[in-house]
Order: sequence, then structure tokens, then C-alpha cells
Amino acid sequence: MLQLQRLTESIVARINVNLRKHGFDAGKSLRDQIRMDQFTNFYAFYGLTSEHPLLFRFERSSLSGSYLLGKCVVLDSIVYKSDVRGDELKRRNGRFEVAGMPVPMHTDESIHIRDSYLIKTLVHNFSHDPMYPESFPIHNTASMFYANIHGSPSEGCFMGAFSTVDLTTVRNCVIGDFAYVQTGELFGAEVEPGHIWIRSEGNFDFSYRHSKSVLKRYVGSEPGKRPDGVFMKFLDQRKPDYERVFGYLYATEPEHTAKGSFVSRYSVVKGKSHIGENALVAQRAYVEESWLGKGANAQENCYILHSRLDGLDVTAHGGKVIHTRLGRKVFVGFNAFLRGTPEFKLKIGEGSIVMPHTIIDLREPLEIPPATLVWGYVRNVEDLKRNSISIENLRKVRGRIKIGGMTFTGEGEAFVTGFAGRIEHILEANGAFYDGFDNAGHAQMTQNIKYNIIQPYSDTDLMGIYPSMRIYPMEYQT
Repeated sequence: MLQLQRLTESIVARINVNLRKHGFDAGKSLRDQIRMDQFTNFYAFYGLTSEHPLLFRFERSSLSGSYLLGKCVVLDSIVYKSDVRGDELKRRNGRFEVAGMPVPMHTDESIHIRDSYLIKTLVHNFSHDPMYPESFPIHNTASMFYANIHGSPSEGCFMGAFSTVDLTTVRNCVIGDFAYVQTGELFGAEVEPGHIWIRSEGNFDFSYRHSKSVLKRYVGSEPGKRPDGVFMKFLDQRKPDYERVFGYLYATEPEHTAKGSFVSRYSVVKGKSHIGENALVAQRAYVEESWLGKGANAQENCYILHSRLDGLDVTAHGGKVIHTRLGRKVFVGFNAFLRGTPEFKLKIGEGSIVMPHTIIDLREPLEIPPATLVWGYVRNVEDLKRNSISIENLRKVRGRIKIGGMTFTGEGEAFVTGFAGRIEHILEANGAFYDGFDNAGHAQMTQNIKYNIIQPYSDTDLMGIYPSMRIYPMEYQT
């Protein structure tokens, strides 16, 4: 495993150079996080469909247990049990604008991962940065367990466990555990663990910080140690179900329960679960004894247990919904954790928005009214009062408000309008509005997907390294 060890040290050195002003040592978090023998135990797989432009290039890298789709280049990197989805990358003949100005595309966009170490990370969507119209780069970057890199070019960064960087270009930044950032650009910053920060320059700024005690209980992360809080315990309890799914080179094709829907063969669906029309259950999603209505979705690393989603509900990457009823068109943000119990049920009204990285862990039954924005840490009715606002009241905000630990500055109308537009885009992209002819999305365009399997070297100094592979689209083949 000499090459794998050298690769790890090379990546650590490059990240540390980029983060030198922070005095940050990525090696403390990365070394020994994954046992070396684990890198030889899992195959990697990439998806082929006629709907997604093809380009795969893997060199001097480890891809243990990872899934790749669309145009992806991985060089001198370790990508461990991660999902790298390029199904929304910009197309050469598509339309891309920045501030209303068109940006011509010379080629289709591709994801470029170089000198990076991603652990159980979700990479998805296209870059909104005009500096990189044809390339979505992740360079000299490390991300820990269940982080999300969503439409966010990153260079010289470190992202903690359960953190999310969303539609934000980040350079030379340290993003703390369970922090969420959507600010457009972020250079040379250090974001505190548990800070949920959404900013649109000149329009609004939303900010909330989870307490250290909450982070210790739910994330439980320390440098050099695997997270051991409530989140990881919840996930670890369900690992055996995934071992059965991934334990075969070719997983069993699931049954489609309704037209226009898609259930990945690399997902888990248990018990008497209903998957409605145009619903999407992505790879590594988990559904148990639950009802997903028409147009609902469970994205990567989502868990839906003993719950009902009435329809057109979005459960973003890493969201967890347990003993909960979601009314129509409820948005559950990245890595949100919503846990009711058989005794204390959670009900969320139609059109509500649960902010990314929200924790609702009930100590009594709770019903959230329709069209409500929720954030923070909620256990009961009193907590909800300090961590929510009606969307209609938020629309009226001009200036600054403070509710509990949340501070909002700017135009509430701009915030609400932006969120509504994004939810609509997600539903459209996932194919929630497919009518049998028009408005096809991920749920329809991946139904005929085929998976190609690759495995690492199992001996000599190359143990854990995957063989170099170059697959180009037809226009490059002669």
C-alpha cells in the first residue's frame, strides 16, 4: 500500500500549504481515518445512460466504493464511498447566465477532482462560477464524513463532517463540522462548526449557530477521530442493510411501483413502502415503511423511516425524516434531522421550508403550521417559537430581525422568492412534473441506467489504487 500512503501524504501537504494562514493541519483529521485494508474491499462503479454525456478519466487514484455519473475526471485523489453526480452539468448548447449576462460554453462541463481526499461525500450539480464555465473543480481539498459539495468549486479547502458548501466558490477555507454555507463566494475564511449561513450580496443575510452542546451530542466529532454522535449512531445501525445491497457486484434491479418513478438498485427500500408516480429514490437513499407521494424524492444519503410524504416533497442530500408527516411541497434541507417517535409524531404543514442543518428531535408531539420557515434545534412547541417564522411574515421584512439565535438582515421577499424558485427547479430537475411526454427529469432519464464495475489492485505497492482508465465520448474516439 505504499502508493496509497504516499498519495495521502501528498494530498495532506497540498491542503496544508493552502491553509497555512489558518495554521490548519489536515493530516490530523485524515490520517488513519479509514483503515488501509478498507481501500481494497470495495468496487467502484460508474453509470452509463444515453442522456448523460460520457467522459471518465481515473489516474493514480483510489475510488473505493464510489459512484460516478456524467463527465468526471479524478487524478491523484482518494474518493472513498462518495457519490459524484454529473447529471446537471452545463451543456455546450445550453444556456448559462451570470447576473443576466450570457456566458458562451465551448464544451460540456465536467467535474475535475485533483489532489483531494473525499470521505463519504456527495458531489453534485453544476458550478455557478463564471471563472469555471466548462469545469467544476475540486482541487487540494478534503471533506469528511457525509459532507456535501453542491455546485461549489473548491480549491485548498477542508470541510468537516456533515458540512455543506452549496452554490458557493470556496478557496483556502476551513468549513467546520455541520456548518452550512451558501454565500456565492468565500475566500480565506474559517466557518465555525454548526454555523448556518446564507448570504446574497446586497439582498439578505441569514445566520444561525448551533450550540457546542448540540454539536457534541449530534455530531460528536473531534480531530483525528471518527464522528460518534447521534447522527453516526443512527447511520451505523443501518449499515448492514447497505452491506446487503453493495455485497454483490451487480445489485438486483428494484421493482418500479409507479410510472415515471425511479428507485436505484443501490438504495434500500424496506417493509410496506409506497413509491408514487414521478418519485425519485437515489443511490444510497434509505426508505423504510414509508409513503412517497407523487413527485416526492429521497436524494443521496437520505433516510425516510415510518413517514408519509404527501407529494412534491424535496428531501435534499443527507436529510433524515423519521415518524413524520410532510404536507405537499415541503422542503427538507441538506443534512436536516427530523425525528419524531411513535408516541411523539411530527407533522409539517404544506409549503413549509425546513432549513438545511436543522435538528428537530421531539420530546412531545409537534405540528408545524403550513408555509412556515424552520431552523435551529427544536424539541417542543416552545423551541419552535424561537426557531420559526411564517413565510408570509418573512416576506414583509425590510432591515434586520432577530428571533432566538437567528439573525436575518435584508429583504425577506428576495429570500422567499429565491427559495421558492430553487425548490421549483429541484422538482423540475427530478422529473416531478413529468406528464408521460414532457418535463422528464432524473427519475425518468436514469431508468435505463447501466453500471460498470472497476476494482483496485489487491497486492504489491499498488494495493488500494485503481487502474488508470480513460473513456472518452464518441466525438473523441477514432
